Amino acid sequence: MERQKADNLMQWATRGAVTVAATLVITKAYSWWLSDSVSMLGSLTDSALDLAASIVTLLAVKAAISPADHDHRFGHGKAEALAGLFQAAIMAGSALFLLLEAVGNIWNPVPMKETGLVIQVSALAIVMSIALVAFQAFVVRKTKSLAIAGDHLHYRGDLLMNLGVIGAAYTSTLGWQYADGIFGVLIAGYILFGSYEIVKPAIHMLMDRELPDEDREAIFNMALGNPDVRGMHELKTRLSGRDVFIQMHIEVDSKMTVKDAHFVSSEVEAMIGEAYPDAEILIHVDPPSEKSVDLTVRELRNIGDAS
Repeated sequence: MERQKADNLMQWATRGAVTVAATLVITKAYSWWLSDSVSMLGSLTDSALDLAASIVTLLAVKAAISPADHDHRFGHGKAEALAGLFQAAIMAGSALFLLLEAVGNIWNPVPMKETGLVIQVSALAIVMSIALVAFQAFVVRKTKSLAIAGDHLHYRGDLLMNLGVIGAAYTSTLGWQYADGIFGVLIAGYILFGSYEIVKPAIHMLMDRELPDEDREAIFNMALGNPDVRGMHELKTRLSGRDVFIQMHIEVDSKMTVKDAHFVSSEVEAMIGEAYPDAEILIHVDPPSEKSVDLTVRELRNIGDAS
């Protein structure tokens, strides 16, 4: 997909998320005010945090898609990881708050009021979340955006959360007074798990973790697939937003001219660039040496440390 089209998709996804979250915050706040439901409070809290996170995601995406400048030569892709950490932090905080409220409700249960309204609002939230989640999933497949993926996880969790609220409201009508608090605890646990799922890839990106082994294997095979490449070493990869950075040393015949060696390097770069169109590839050419890598695919994990 063209870069501009991907950027537009990401921006539409963030705008859609903000619109949905704002609508749900208003409707859930009204429902909670009338029902005094802990489950609805949990759902409202999550939607309020979704709104805050979606606003941050909108700003992060705007920064991430801006081109590299004099002060940020490698681009602004890591803004997506920073947005992910913010999302995880506010989700964890809200989960702890909700957990305290839910435990208090179990200890001293309060009957849920306006259960019909609670169910109607939750049903509306499910319909809106399904539409948004479907669009976000499409955008994530096309752009591989970490920020949109984090937002997608929020709203995918909302589907289960709103089902939980409906379950709490329904069981309350049957006279089970502890249902509201128990569902609140379950919702808090789900929010905590979701925050972990967001923070993990964000930290990996900020810490410049290597690409997955299958990607490094593919890069390794493409480089050594060129008949003029005698060996390679110092393969290093990292991810910054949607941008991939790949660098390596390839080894060619020591009698090869600089012009011919450069041509071999360009061939390797073109082949890898076709497989990773958003990658910035840096290749250093060396003569054969003891650093040369002669490994099987199973030993690929060690090629970045070859020396």
